[in-house]
Amino acid sequence: MGSQLLAKVGTYDNPLRIAVLFSGSGTGMNALLNHQNNAKCIHKTVLCVTDKRDAGGIQYAEQHNVPVVVETLDTAIPREERRQEHEQRIAKHLDETDIDLIVLSGYMRLLSSGFVEKYFPRIVNIHPSLLPAFPGKDAHTDVLTSGVRVSGCTIHVVDVGMDTGPILAQRRVPVFSSDTRSQLAKRIQVEEHRLYPEVIDLICSGVRFDLGN
Repeated sequence: MGSQLLAKVGTYDNPLRIAVLFSGSGTGMNALLNHQNNAKCIHKTVLCVTDKRDAGGIQYAEQHNVPVVVETLDTAIPREERRQEHEQRIAKHLDETDIDLIVLSGYMRLLSSGFVEKYFPRIVNIHPSLLPAFPGKDAHTDVLTSGVRVSGCTIHVVDVGMDTGPILAQRRVPVFSSDTRSQLAKRIQVEEHRLYPEVIDLICSGVRFDLGN
């Protein structure tokens, strides 16, 4: 039967509330925000959070009139306490905004087990490979080094591991012998921008997924 990720189902009149966490250019977030401009969308991004003051995605949040908060890591705090303190600040924003689903879109920090357990299974991520193959921060380089001829992207629920959570959807993309890292990344990004909003639609409509329980 599978499980619903969320306790509620979105409607046109009462869309579910999404927070996007990002660290970089924000192109994936922009694709989601453009998708949500559709009058029939059943979810709405109400908060964007970044850990980088110069993140390019800030401009997209502002263009779409979505509140964006910048929460950088406080390096004055002892190393073992930094991540927890940083995540506490982010969680405060999420809770105050009554978020239904947390969408990671190019968010480059590994979340702590405490943060993940607090929100599981309401955090989703997109990864630029066909997991479980090529997890980690530079999947495109790993793919090209390996010589495989098919890559793609994977949307998964975030758990306490590195790209190990239950897989919700995947899309395959060919790898050509002439590909540079940039060429492969761009080809996969096209599919990421299509697939992520589609899967978020399904999550918010109450579709059941196999979470491996």
